[in-house]
Amino acid sequence: MAWFRNHYRCGRCGKGWSDEWSCMCDDDCPHCGARHWSPVNSEDLTYIVVPRQGLFVVLESPKSAEYEPAYSAIAATTRRAAADAIVAGRIVHYWDQ
Repeated sequence: MAWFRNHYRCGRCGKGWSDEWSCMCDDDCPHCGARHWSPVNSEDLTYIVVPRQGLFVVLESPKSAEYEPAYSAIAATTRRAAADAIVAGRIVHYWDQ
């Protein structure tokens, strides 16, 4: 399942917070309880690149994931640019699979 880190700012109390969800959805302010705030920004975390033992490992949150990303490794390379290229190529076709 696609995975996002959503960033919010409450229009009532002015405080900000972040939360991770499987969509770019509205959230309630954890500070004052005001409801239904839309994200002001979202980061797509469906694919992430992590350094691991001298490699850059590409992790994917599979479509079968439900309540957490359930990342699995899909590729590894010695160059960050190559890992980023893998992500760019895969994300375009994520929903076509």
